[in-house]
Amino acid sequence: MNTTITVRSVDPSDKFWLQREAKAKGVSMEELVRRLIHEKRQKSEARQLPSEVFRHFFGQEHGIELPSRSQYNYQHIEFADEKKL
Repeated sequence: MNTTITVRSVDPSDKFWLQREAKAKGVSMEELVRRLIHEKRQKSEARQLPSEVFRHFFGQEHGIELPSRSQYNYQHIEFADEKKL
């Protein structure tokens, strides 16, 4: 199965970075893109800890500040899956 993807309006600095990285690895730009997509897919399919998912969606970088332990009688949340690890 052969599928062709055409990407238009690529930022010139992104294209330059891609060419430079591909040359450094000794592969074509197309092969480097395949590898990057494969790597990203593997990382996204990996099972994350519940606390990592919580942090991803509700962490400080998303505008939510979690209170410190000393404030408001805050108790640390422990997820059942993490106790086994």
